[in-house]
Amino acid sequence: MEIPFLSDYLPITDPTWIFFIVLCIILFAPVLLGRLKIPHIIGMIIAGVLIGPHGLHILDKDSSFELFGKVGLYYIMFLASLEMDMQDMKRIGNKAFALGILAFLFPLGLGIISNIWILEYNLITSVLLASMYASHTLIAYPIVIRYGISRHRSVSIAVGGTIVTDTLTLLVLAVIAGMFKESTGDWFWPLMFIKVLAVGGFMIYAFPRIGRRFFRKYNDGVVQYIFVLAMVFLGAGLMELAGMEGILGAFLAGIVLNRLIPRSSPLMNHLEFVGNALFIPYFLISVGMIIDVQILFGEGDALRVATVMIVIALLGKWIASFVTQKIYKMSGMERDLMFGLSNAQAAATLAAVLVGYNIIMPDGSRLLGEDVLNGTVILILVTCIVSSFITEHAARKITLQTEKTIEDQPLEDEKVLIALAYPETVDPIVNLALMMRQEHCEFPMMALNVVLDDDDAARERGQKILEQATHIASAANVQMQSKVRLATNLANGIIHAMRENDYSEVVVGLHVQSSPTESFFGPVLLGLLSGLNRQIMMVRSTMPINTIRRIHVAIPEKAEFEAGFLHWVERIGRLTEGLGCRIDYHGHPKTLKHISKYLQKKHPSIRAEYHETDGGNELKRLSQIIREDHLLVVVCARRGSISFRPSFEHIPHQIKKYYMKNSLLLVFPDTYATGAMPAMSIMQPRTARDRYESGNEWFGPWRKLKE
Repeated sequence: MEIPFLSDYLPITDPTWIFFIVLCIILFAPVLLGRLKIPHIIGMIIAGVLIGPHGLHILDKDSSFELFGKVGLYYIMFLASLEMDMQDMKRIGNKAFALGILAFLFPLGLGIISNIWILEYNLITSVLLASMYASHTLIAYPIVIRYGISRHRSVSIAVGGTIVTDTLTLLVLAVIAGMFKESTGDWFWPLMFIKVLAVGGFMIYAFPRIGRRFFRKYNDGVVQYIFVLAMVFLGAGLMELAGMEGILGAFLAGIVLNRLIPRSSPLMNHLEFVGNALFIPYFLISVGMIIDVQILFGEGDALRVATVMIVIALLGKWIASFVTQKIYKMSGMERDLMFGLSNAQAAATLAAVLVGYNIIMPDGSRLLGEDVLNGTVILILVTCIVSSFITEHAARKITLQTEKTIEDQPLEDEKVLIALAYPETVDPIVNLALMMRQEHCEFPMMALNVVLDDDDAARERGQKILEQATHIASAANVQMQSKVRLATNLANGIIHAMRENDYSEVVVGLHVQSSPTESFFGPVLLGLLSGLNRQIMMVRSTMPINTIRRIHVAIPEKAEFEAGFLHWVERIGRLTEGLGCRIDYHGHPKTLKHISKYLQKKHPSIRAEYHETDGGNELKRLSQIIREDHLLVVVCARRGSISFRPSFEHIPHQIKKYYMKNSLLLVFPDTYATGAMPAMSIMQPRTARDRYESGNEWFGPWRKLKE
């Protein structure tokens, strides 16, 4: 179908205008169809139908759509595995495997029966066609990202089931395609199996190590983004060399790089932004361009074949989701979300039909004829529409239910102040604060630089430091305010900013001693300890935070009786969950019991180990097991607090002796908090002067040094 008065100018071949038209579609399709409450994904596919060779023929499906479409397909698989909570996947691995097996077996079984008895195909054709029903592509995955439920249990199950289903489908495709290859011999299948295992083993072993070394050496966001994209295509290319589809390689690349790209990091935001803004829409438009709606009304059995394919594909996926729901006693909304995510046909389906269409049988006919090819594009269109509508509906209901649950809980007071003094410490301090930040927190973070009244040069340097911090936060899509504050004393500047704005905690860099006689903390941090009763976190990072492999937390006895106990437990829990690493808690059995109960309720996916001690100073012992790529968290006790011990006075010396090459986080919990036990409040000095006179600092020798 062509536009008569424009037929001489169509299709457009100029690259500039091609890209302009595609960008206009990406821009306006969601806006226009959003008013009609039609999922954005459908808008992209319908736009592809309209502008493609089978529509108005404004554009040809040229090599640019092949290239960007393939990138978008790999991007969908990569983001799906990257968004997965790997610890949660281990917990629900059986559910994901069950859904994957059921989503393969039910469509395959129903498909073989219907293809033989209704469409009257032979066994090989029926098996290949039925395997197409079993496969699915996560076309609707951007919807769950947009609703912020990508880590919901049912989403993780659907994503995990995808790799099982598509792997089995592609294995069937490889077997049937291999049956018609002249080179197929006795060693064909063993060699392919060995190649797939070798590629998978290489990616699992090498990719994380290469990524960890790269991220430690290069901190530039653009360089990191290009590196990750290169690893995705390397994985896809290696999997294609092994005889499988590249989507499996892209998916596996996301799994093995999952821990190195935290969800709250700027790099993750860059990956999602570029994919959702360009590559994934390009893929969806390219899918629409292969669909020819006119074949429904043409000659042949395309309509009958398409009807059978659609019914069996949808029915098989729904039965699989229903059975999974009943086995694991899930809700109806979770069933609908699993069904919505798992019924869209695109990637593996296209691969299967094209392979079957190109196979010539001994009698000269094609293994999959024109009717199946035409029916497949209708199957893709219908299943993508159904998938998008069902996923949108289920995601909205789950989001509303989640928001209702959140409203019933008291909001945590979380207003974070980041005190910055040196350019080289901005990246580690801000990134650590971002990792510990509550997701969707309504309060912006504050970056503060304090300068002396008469130091204009320091004020300019401070402004540049705050611009650097704001840039990092904006890259992670987090709002950050910044302020250069004038004060006659650096510590007082931070303290007054904390009190004026009622910040709940301050994150600062750990002081670097300039001489042996200087205090371990330095005058500024000693002033903060004397003047603040809110949580103080002191950071020293020797490597990028996303490359940390393990966290060790040293906890004093009776820490659970401190007012800020759950405050720091929650922060460290978020950090561990974001990094996806293991965490070891070292403390008194009673304290560890409280932490274990809290994590099981709030962060069940965390891989935590608990090591019982007497709750005293364990830093010397821990130095034997902590490596350079581990993070040591020391929960400190201020003098006069319930959990303070005299042996803690040796901690600064032990840190200097054993941990100068390690990343370090010192946590001074709240000594006053809303809802604290009355018996505790009488132990807290009420003013900074009272704290100083009563010796309520961390260690006595530091107070004497200050005096």
